[in-house]
Amino acid sequence: MPKINMRQLRDTRKLKAWLQAGKTVELRDRNTVVGQIIPSAAPHSLAKLPDFAARRKRIFGDRVLPGADLLIEERGRY
Repeated sequence: MPKINMRQLRDTRKLKAWLQAGKTVELRDRNTVVGQIIPSAAPHSLAKLPDFAARRKRIFGDRVLPGADLLIEERGRY
């Protein structure tokens, strides 16, 4: 089991690599064991994002939206 002291917690890359490898990390304050950092049982999965390009095409078709023109008009009002 990897051991890490309180000061070494700043090195999050090493800690993250150990946890992603499924290793439990022992947390120490000097030579005294303070606790354990246990990896999550379920792997993190990214939520599947909707197809935004297809949604935009379905809503607006082939039109090109004049975003810059709208911005200039809005700024001109004030």
